[in-house]
Amino acid sequence: DPLHARALVLDDGATVLAMVVVDNLGVAQEAADEGKALASKRCGIPVEKMLVASVHTHSAPSSNTNNGQEPAVAYRKVLVEGIAESIVRAHAGLRPAAVGAAAHPLPEEVFNRRWFVKPGVMRPNPFGRMDRVKTNPGTSPAVLDRPAGPTDPDVTILSVQDAKSRRPLALVANYSLHYVGATPRGMVSADYFGEFARLMPSRVRAGEGFVAMMSNGTSGDINNIPFLVTRPPREPFEQIRIVAQKAADAAWYAWREIDAHRPDAPLGMIQRDVTLRLRRPTAEQIAAAKAVLAVKDEAGRAKLPRLADAYARRTLSLAEGPETLKVPVQALRIGDLAVCAIPFETFVEIGLDLKKRSPFARTMVIGIANGYNGYLPTPEQHRLGGYETWLGTCKVQEDASVILTDQLLEMLAELAKAK
Repeated sequence: DPLHARALVLDDGATVLAMVVVDNLGVAQEAADEGKALASKRCGIPVEKMLVASVHTHSAPSSNTNNGQEPAVAYRKVLVEGIAESIVRAHAGLRPAAVGAAAHPLPEEVFNRRWFVKPGVMRPNPFGRMDRVKTNPGTSPAVLDRPAGPTDPDVTILSVQDAKSRRPLALVANYSLHYVGATPRGMVSADYFGEFARLMPSRVRAGEGFVAMMSNGTSGDINNIPFLVTRPPREPFEQIRIVAQKAADAAWYAWREIDAHRPDAPLGMIQRDVTLRLRRPTAEQIAAAKAVLAVKDEAGRAKLPRLADAYARRTLSLAEGPETLKVPVQALRIGDLAVCAIPFETFVEIGLDLKKRSPFARTMVIGIANGYNGYLPTPEQHRLGGYETWLGTCKVQEDASVILTDQLLEMLAELAKAK
């Protein structure tokens, strides 16, 4: 199915902002910035008033690959131009509108993928150490103990309708669920995000020109595997359709719960660049990585933990790389709705915390926004270990989630005080 960049532009007379959702594995910050610059040049919206988020479908390309080969170069050009053109078209379609926000739960399709397992099940991680939790441990009750974290069940929406006719113009949804996957090898798909966008016009009986988009929430530790349950076999794309249909239904229920759309909703948007420390391996970890790579005989390599070679190389790469990373975070106000944008695969605990502590009635937290920088676990999850916390999978300091949450809450408070 086709890949899209879907955009919404809002203007309250004082602030103009753009939100773009791209069917992509993870748009690199450089590519997103290039698309924003092109759009700004063509329609005048400041680049710091643009949000570009990726859905993180695993059956679509990534813009992080810049290997110089013709397909990658050609795709990157299409991607950047598509981001810019989506903003330009949305800006050209501005008309008097009203907005509203709501949420409706869809708990049965989100599952925390990090589990405590039964004694004797855990195997050494790539560094030869024992984690306390395992990611995607299978579905056998003989293996599984309990999930290592919560889920966020809500489908949160922003609805836009014509101010006079009340005809639906756009709908932005957010759900904290990783891609569904199980697409045939080599096939391109926007996963449930794209199918949701295709279905949503029929749910709200929208006319031509209606734009629906589903953004990825805080799903770094959430997927669509029903642990402790054996799901019947599915044909290709069937589970994608099932999740998309349920998400579209939940969005429709939320849409019906909106009491009134506001034509006078104030807008605001703040962007901050936050400098984080990159994780640096210790001398002991460097020595261990070199020892792994020094094993050449087949028998010796067979004794190494799974993925030991790959993570040894990542360890040495981090040892030679820069010490800090500057990442953009954004906070938006759209009437009574707040939107937070984080450039990581963000753990669900972070999104739940932001929603709980936000000064706004409703808060949407979008992950993999304005760049892609790996996983963002909480300090508590770092202490449990597991794939998402490994050195080389998570590359920023272990309290990065606390730093970014504090920054976003400050920004939300500033937006809430503005008239």
